[in-house]
Amino acid sequence: MAETDRFGEDLADFMRRVAELKAARAVPSGDLGTVLDAALFELEHAVERLWPGLERLTADGPAAGTSATRDEQGLLRAVFQRFPLPVTLVDGETVVRRMNPAATDLTGMRGGYATGRPLTVFLTPADRPAFRSQAAAVARGEGDRSLTVRLQHRPELPVRATLTALRPGTEPRPVVLVVLQPPGPREPLPRGVRGRTPDLAEATRHAELLELSDAVTISLLTAPAGDPTAVLGRVADVLHGRFADWVIADEGAARPRRRRVLGPPDGPVADVLAQDPADCPLVRDAARCGAPTLQVRPDPPEGFGRDADGAPVLVRANVTSLLCVPLAARANGPVEGVLSLFRTGARLAFSMAEAHAVDVMSRHVALAMRRST
Repeated sequence: MAETDRFGEDLADFMRRVAELKAARAVPSGDLGTVLDAALFELEHAVERLWPGLERLTADGPAAGTSATRDEQGLLRAVFQRFPLPVTLVDGETVVRRMNPAATDLTGMRGGYATGRPLTVFLTPADRPAFRSQAAAVARGEGDRSLTVRLQHRPELPVRATLTALRPGTEPRPVVLVVLQPPGPREPLPRGVRGRTPDLAEATRHAELLELSDAVTISLLTAPAGDPTAVLGRVADVLHGRFADWVIADEGAARPRRRRVLGPPDGPVADVLAQDPADCPLVRDAARCGAPTLQVRPDPPEGFGRDADGAPVLVRANVTSLLCVPLAARANGPVEGVLSLFRTGARLAFSMAEAHAVDVMSRHVALAMRRST
């Protein structure tokens, strides 16, 4: 039974990685070589491991490995706390178990936030399938691996990821130790959330939010009466560029209609405009539940639906953070529409303060739309 369970888990994990490979077909053509290598590796795994495993299901599995000693467990804890390089402990599906302080500084995320999330969400879409495939192979006991990846918030700097298997005494299966080697000792690394303190830059950002709120208010007061679509258009014009790389405005809740899409000149604006908002899970949930959504390194990639060719919109647009806010005049009130904001590439992710500011603006937008009808 244990052998059957292990085979079932391996097969389920293989199917998830194949689904991720399908989603990665929308990456730029220059990155398709990495995706192809990952696909070939998965095919090799299916032939050499999964099929023989199916034939061995009638046989008893090997005896379980011995547990690690207390000294080894203590050493592992010491590595996580004191190792000078970024170190992360993940399972075979790359879900983060632990992350040391150096890793939180490199990724820009607190360890508590990262725990329970796939480490792949911190990587660029083109590198995710290859990393998942290599992590799964290490977890299966196929030896240590090493590959170059890029962090989504700093895609211009390659990071060397070294993966090795560990067997903690409390774990029934091996886990993967990931060491991330930054580009070089003299290359400045982004300061993580742990080290951030209020400073002049934050005060400046607060002032910018006040100016943005003032600009939105003026646009609402000067919008033509009796035209909710014009209200959405005015707000989208204010937010685009200065606050978000993409602004998508949808009107209505039960049957939302896409009214305005503003994005980068080289982005798939026409494809997003042609979408049915009802096919976008994030928009649909915001309209039905009336609750805003803030995501950093959005996952899954199908959260904002797919284009006409079946490619995930979030992957094609290289979205690194998003806000999806229902337009309602009051809490639990009727939803007049949904406003979706994307940031892409190396731009700073939306903060909680920015999400709160947009939530306040959304109530004013909803009031303006109701007064226009």
